Amino acid sequence: MNVILDPNTQWILLGCMLLGLSSGVIGSFAYLRKQSLMGDALSHAALPGVCIAFMLSGSKSIVLFLIGAATAGIAATFGIGYITRNTKIKQDSALAIVLSVFFGLGIVLLTQIQHSGNGNQSGLDKFLFGQAASMMLSDVKIMAVISIILISVCTLLFKEFKLLSFDPGFARGLGYPVAFLDQFIMFLLVIAVVVGIQAVGVVLMAALLITPAVSARYWTERLGIMVVLSGFFGALSGLVGTFISANGNHLPTGPLTVLASTSLFLISVVASPRRGILSKLWLHLSARHKIKGEETAALLQVEQKGEAI
Repeated sequence: MNVILDPNTQWILLGCMLLGLSSGVIGSFAYLRKQSLMGDALSHAALPGVCIAFMLSGSKSIVLFLIGAATAGIAATFGIGYITRNTKIKQDSALAIVLSVFFGLGIVLLTQIQHSGNGNQSGLDKFLFGQAASMMLSDVKIMAVISIILISVCTLLFKEFKLLSFDPGFARGLGYPVAFLDQFIMFLLVIAVVVGIQAVGVVLMAALLITPAVSARYWTERLGIMVVLSGFFGALSGLVGTFISANGNHLPTGPLTVLASTSLFLISVVASPRRGILSKLWLHLSARHKIKGEETAALLQVEQKGEAI
């Protein structure tokens, strides 16, 4: 517990909780729009942006990394959209193509940087799997600002995002700019992914976007409650992951946060009131008991009628 009292650990804890909160909120709309792999594609696409930003600047500036990753992520979204609209290739195939090309380019650039002799490149590969322990107060402040912006935008445009998620055709008929809103949600996903790269890494960021949303879906049928629960589950995952990492022996915070989120998902699968395994098992047993009781009552009635005759 004394480790949590360390100021640096407190900043990491706050940063991971904010990351989980904002990722859970925006990830809900990606999940409902059947774009769960979009976060995976965007997180992998961000790697070459980080590498190019380092090659141009020569410094490990988190702000420049964010700009580079965001630029690469936006380019990836336009690439996916262009392939989907102008070819017969479906979106899942377009996602796979963009993910493979961008991530392959990122690995090539990362290898080139590591063999360039630049002493400042040490630790750059941590963006693959994340290194929350390297976060500073300035990084947490950036996370806090961006998280507040993401949550505020999702709150202000909740009605539009809800309509777009469930019935884009009806939204188009009402005059909503569906294409713009669709691209705007992609842009918000890019921002969420870029912010989380330092803590969780490009490989695991997709799990933090989607897993809290899937967990929340088990507990409610209402979108508003689902978004709130998803944000709560994401923040709780950040809290648990950081706590275990701080009290463990050199355990990585990012993967532990994802494992905590997965644990919440398993709890939701088993224990949620309407969709959970235990609930369905209870309903099944109750139905069997009711049917057996009705059959017993019917047999008794038949026997009583036979005795009366």
